[in-house]
Amino acid sequence: MSDPDISVVICVYTEDRWEDILAAVASVRTQSYPALETLLVVDHNATLLDRLTKEYKEVGEVRVFANAGPRGLSAGRNTGIAAAHGEVIAFLDDDAVAERDWLRHFAAAYADPRVMAVGGHTVPIWASGRRPAWFPEEFDWVVGCTYKGIPSGLVRVRNVLGGNASFRRSAFDAAGGFATGIGRDGDKRPLGCEETELCIRLSRARPDAVLLIDDRAVIHHRVPEAREHFGYFRTRAYAEGLSKALVARSVGADKGLESERRYATRVLPAGVVRGLRDAALARPGGAGRAGAIVAGVLTAAGGYVVGTLRARRGGATFSVAEIEGERDG
Repeated sequence: MSDPDISVVICVYTEDRWEDILAAVASVRTQSYPALETLLVVDHNATLLDRLTKEYKEVGEVRVFANAGPRGLSAGRNTGIAAAHGEVIAFLDDDAVAERDWLRHFAAAYADPRVMAVGGHTVPIWASGRRPAWFPEEFDWVVGCTYKGIPSGLVRVRNVLGGNASFRRSAFDAAGGFATGIGRDGDKRPLGCEETELCIRLSRARPDAVLLIDDRAVIHHRVPEAREHFGYFRTRAYAEGLSKALVARSVGADKGLESERRYATRVLPAGVVRGLRDAALARPGGAGRAGAIVAGVLTAAGGYVVGTLRARRGGATFSVAEIEGERDG
């Protein structure tokens, strides 16, 4: 498939991000490879839905929808998938902006018919203007960004990261949509991993599927001041453990934790060594980074244990949505 039509889905939930939402949409509308359409999916917020509908009523390539499923990011994405007309569906966070060639790099990868998903590179924009000295790059996934340990270039991966990703429409025909009950729900506990679960499920449904990350497909993601603190770091790491337990329950621990084992046994120990070396050389933040890595691992492991026990007792549930098809705007 050459020059695929690409629909871009942006899920939104709060008026607090109004300026960010407008910036995200503007970054899509100025792509060097034009999007077929931009779909804004509003998560159970009637005021925001009405405001966005009025904002874009004269803009034909921007369509606004209410989340047709339960509250949360997964159902919002599924609503966007069902409404999209493109052969490829890309997802952009509501507090991120895409570089001009973002969609061009996505589109190029789909020339290979085996490619079912393509992700990109997400760069943090720290509210304070700079990375906190204690914050390890190995844990940038905590703030929704590409983390140290992901291979560079155009590489094959187990899963893409949901805030900067695209899928061939036929991927959802084969595997279904995003699972509800795993991912984020507004400002509640910051769960995740719904894209990991989907990608593993896709690879099982289509063993020939190729999933890629192209680090030239860049977006810039805002990190609010509240997420620059260790309290959020710890909360997000714990939530990741809970989410990984659900993923392992869905697809098995062998695939569900395959990439995590390499990350935990190679990437993180190397990060601790770098931090301790920097501390020995009196470089700022070295000891803090080493300590944060250790704390993050232990906290995520604790979340995984708790999540596994809950799943065994039937206290945590999720479901995979079937995508019904396109909706009329």
